[in-house]
Amino acid sequence: MHYDFFAPPQIHFGWDRFQEAGILAASLGSRALIISGSRSLETNGVLDELKSLLSRAGISSEHIRTISHEPEVTDVDQVTNILQHHTQGTGDFLIGIGGGSGIDLAKACAAMITNRESETVLDYLEGVGQGLQLKAKPLPLMAIPTTAGTGSEATKNAVISSYAPAFKKSLRSPEMIPDIILCDPKLACSVPPEITARTGMDAITQLLESYISCRAQPIPQALSLQGLKLAIPALPQAVADGNSRTGRESMAHAALLSGIALANSGLGMAHGVAPALGTHCRIPHGLACAVMLPSTLKANRSVCEMQYADIARHLDPGLSLSDAGAADSLIEQIEALNASIGIPATLSELGVTSEQIPALVADSRGNSMRGNPREISDDELTGILQDLL
Repeated sequence: MHYDFFAPPQIHFGWDRFQEAGILAASLGSRALIISGSRSLETNGVLDELKSLLSRAGISSEHIRTISHEPEVTDVDQVTNILQHHTQGTGDFLIGIGGGSGIDLAKACAAMITNRESETVLDYLEGVGQGLQLKAKPLPLMAIPTTAGTGSEATKNAVISSYAPAFKKSLRSPEMIPDIILCDPKLACSVPPEITARTGMDAITQLLESYISCRAQPIPQALSLQGLKLAIPALPQAVADGNSRTGRESMAHAALLSGIALANSGLGMAHGVAPALGTHCRIPHGLACAVMLPSTLKANRSVCEMQYADIARHLDPGLSLSDAGAADSLIEQIEALNASIGIPATLSELGVTSEQIPALVADSRGNSMRGNPREISDDELTGILQDLL
């Protein structure tokens, strides 16, 4: 065996542990600059409560920005400029609270505020711009996820979009892993069923793809198995009853594990195509992953039958099927899960047309696709997407 393993230095997980936000943040500095990922955090009082918890711990705070969409190049540049006028040096740190969008924006800005070789994040993104590297350590960062999906709280990258030109690329460095993760599953209780379903399938896709990735590593694979055993039964429960403590705890833990797994092992075809579906068709990331997942499992079945069988038997130790039968049962289980929580079975239901497929294929060749367990040619991917219409 020969591998490296990256993990967040501090994870604080548990129901109602949001109340510890001030105590935990005190180790990062004396002034918190807050970036949030949903207007609902303002209207339901969560941001006010966060500021109060920080104040009680002797930490001053300022809410810098709320973002209600996946972060774009302009968002990162604008918020970084705002932060430049607010930061005072020693003692300043960031808090990213919300779903993946808010946390990704906070991670990107924490890195960009200390790396000013260029004034735009575009020049630091993979595959576009000048290819600049992040050299200086980002500002300290606490991540507080309020949805269970992207695992962004545990990853070493931030996904940044553009629509003119259309791309979705990563800003990436091991230094971007948040210093502290505070994961309170109770914060997700107000997330609507539709968003719970989409974000939950993003986590499940990440767990599956990292397990079968050509870069798969043993520790992340073990984490993925635990995450899948929690998430697959828990997601329908959380969708049906948003206040289910068991459902929310299981999904929050599974999403956290999915972030650690993908940060170490990479992903695959579903996550390769999802960014293109986002930039060209404006399909939310989790929904795109969910629709692509069954086709991804089928496309990789020829080289992953044993892995699929291992996963199926982990989910059901009493399963008495051959490897081929167990592999088929896993694919069927994922298709049934999608159907049970209202995920469409086709891309056409999401408004995708055959005319868009060439652009989708061309823009699916990012880092995630390179993790797929076998090579998928442009012609094959075209056929897969056509069959999904």
